[in-house]
Amino acid sequence: MADRGEAMLFTDNEWTFERIATATERIGEIAESELALDTYPNQLEVITAEQMLDAYASTGLPMYYPHWSFGKQRAIETGQYRRGEMGLAYELVINSNPCISYLMEENTMVMQTLVIAHAAFGHNAFFKNNTFFQQWTDAEGILDYLEFGKTYISHCEEQYGIDAVSEVIDAAHALNRNGVDRARRPRKLSTRDEQRRRRERAVFIEQHLSEIWRTVPGAEAAEAAPEERFPQDPQENLIYFIEKNAPNLETWKREILRIVRKIAQYLYPQGQTKIMNEGFACFVHYHIMHSLHARGLIGDGALLEFYASHTAVIFQPDFDSRRYSGINPYALGFAIFQDIKRICVNPTDEDREWFAFAGDPDWRKHIHFAMREFRDESFVLQYLSPKVMRDLHLFALENDPQAEEFRVTAVHDDQGYQYLRSALARQIADAARSSDIEVVAVNRWGDRHLHLKKMDGYPLDQAEAKKTLDHVARLWGYDVHLDAGDVVMIARAKATGA
Repeated sequence: MADRGEAMLFTDNEWTFERIATATERIGEIAESELALDTYPNQLEVITAEQMLDAYASTGLPMYYPHWSFGKQRAIETGQYRRGEMGLAYELVINSNPCISYLMEENTMVMQTLVIAHAAFGHNAFFKNNTFFQQWTDAEGILDYLEFGKTYISHCEEQYGIDAVSEVIDAAHALNRNGVDRARRPRKLSTRDEQRRRRERAVFIEQHLSEIWRTVPGAEAAEAAPEERFPQDPQENLIYFIEKNAPNLETWKREILRIVRKIAQYLYPQGQTKIMNEGFACFVHYHIMHSLHARGLIGDGALLEFYASHTAVIFQPDFDSRRYSGINPYALGFAIFQDIKRICVNPTDEDREWFAFAGDPDWRKHIHFAMREFRDESFVLQYLSPKVMRDLHLFALENDPQAEEFRVTAVHDDQGYQYLRSALARQIADAARSSDIEVVAVNRWGDRHLHLKKMDGYPLDQAEAKKTLDHVARLWGYDVHLDAGDVVMIARAKATGA
C-alpha cells in the first residue's frame, strides 16, 4: 500500500468536502517536495453546471460588469449544453491571490483530485511565476478592481440609462484587441487608488483637453510644423488614446473605457501563453497523479480513470482525421514539457546536438526556467524538439490563394526540423495577435478627424473593419479615417461637438 503507511485518500468515487481538503493537502505536499512549486494560497469552490455556464459567459472571472453580450453568450452555451452539443470544463481557475479554482459538483472524486492538481497547483504556479504574468497582471488587485468596475458601471446604468452605457461598452469591446499595451507595463490595480485617481483624472483631463483642443486662429496653425504633430509618435492602444484625448467624451464614458481596457490588459497574457499554461498544468497533474498512486494514496482504478480523462485532453488527431480542428494546445504543451524532462534524464545523441542542457539530471531547474521565462512563440522556438515533431507528425503547408493545389514545404525530417519549428512559432504568433492599427495623426486645427493606419501586411475584413470604425467614430465624436494600404475607409460621426 502507501510507502509511508498512509491509507488511501478514497476507496469509492463520491466526493466530500473532507476528502477534497485531504486530497488538496497531499497534493500540496507532492507539489512542494517533488516539483518545488511556488503557488498562491488556494481557494477551492464547488459549483453547479449552471454556475459554470455563468462563469463561461464572463470569461471565467468571478464577477463582471453587466452587459447584454454576456447574457447572449450564456443563452447560446446553455442551449448547446442542454442539446448535448458541448460539454463543460471540469474546472476553471482565476489568476488572483488567493488563486480561485472552481470544481464541478458533477465530478467524481478522481476528477476532483485531478483538477486540483491541474488548476490549483499547475495553473496557480504558472500564474505566479511566469514572467509575462508577473509583469502584465496584478493578482493582488484584480478581485477588488472587478468589484470596482461592476459597481461603477451599474451606477452609470442607473444615472445615464442602460442603452447609453451599453453603447459605450459595445464600442470598447469592438476595440478590445487593440486596447492593450504590448510594450509598456501596466499600473497595479487597486480599488482604493482607483477611487482617488478617478477624481484626479477628471480634473486633469479637463485641463489637458482644454490645452490640446484650444482654437488657434490663423492659417499658420493649419500648417503646423512637424514637431507639433499630434500625436508625435504612432499610438497602438486605441482605447487608451481615445480615453485620454477624445475632444467631447463625457468623463463617465472615459472611465468605462478605462475599466474595459484594464480588464482586457489583465486577460492579455492568457492569450499569449495558452500552450505553455495548459501544457505545464498537464505536466504537473500527470506527475502528481502518478506520485499519489506510487505512494498508495489512490488505487489502480483511480489511475485508470485518470488515464481516460488525461488522454482525451491531450489527444491530437492527425491532419486527415475528421476530428482534426488544428493543433491541440494541451497536446503540444504537454509533449514539450515532458520532452524537456526526457532530454535531461534520458538524452539521445540527437538531443545533445539540439539542446545544451541535454543530460543535466536537474530536470526541475529546466522545467521551471521554461515555465518562467517564455511565452508560446518563444517557447516553441526554444524547446520544440525533432522527437516531438515526429511524434505529432508535423509538416508545413503552403496555401497560395493563386495556386490550384496546396504545397508541402517541409516534413519532420533532418531537412525540415528547423523550418517546421520556425513556421509553427510564426503561426502561433499570428494567431495571438490582432491587426496592427495605430493612431498616426489628428487633424487638430481642421475637422478634427482621427487618422488611423494599418501597419502590417495581413488581410483586413473590410465589412468588420467598417463596423469597428463606426464604433470609433461614436467615441471620438468626429470622422475617423483608416489607411489600410490599398484602400482608405472613412467612418462619419453622427454628431460632432462644438
